[in-house]
Amino acid sequence: MFKLSLYSVPEGQSKYVDEPRSQLEESISQLRHYCEPYTTWCQETYSQTKPKMQSLVQWGLDSYEYLQNAPPGFFPRLGVIGFAGLVGLLLARGSKIKKLVYPPGFMGLAASLYYPQQAISFAQVSGERLYDWGLRGYIVMEDLWKENFQKAGNVKNSPGNK
Repeated sequence: MFKLSLYSVPEGQSKYVDEPRSQLEESISQLRHYCEPYTTWCQETYSQTKPKMQSLVQWGLDSYEYLQNAPPGFFPRLGVIGFAGLVGLLLARGSKIKKLVYPPGFMGLAASLYYPQQAISFAQVSGERLYDWGLRGYIVMEDLWKENFQKAGNVKNSPGNK
């Protein structure tokens, strides 16, 4: 019979021995172990942020496309609304509260002249939200009043304080 093997098979027992880690490998291992929570946090944040950023980019592309094919009269209206905001900013000199209220108020007023249907629906939704916030504030104030001032009144009228 023919032997097809060109090499002889070593006899005996071979044993794989792991080489000890060098100082550099130990340092890198410790660094990776130390950084693992941070890299995990970064990966989670990226996975949560990625869809939001993609939708933001898509919104930007859609806005660009809309502005490229804007309806007639859109840019003059946009100019009037922006100018109203600048007028509000100029009239709000000296007060930080006025600077927060006047420009959006003037812009909203100018926008409502051009887009009355949207202004009405916005006002309805905003009015409902303001009513809800006011009601919640009233309930919180009522609870605080009952907790703090009615207890103080009961202490004054108690039999030990007469």
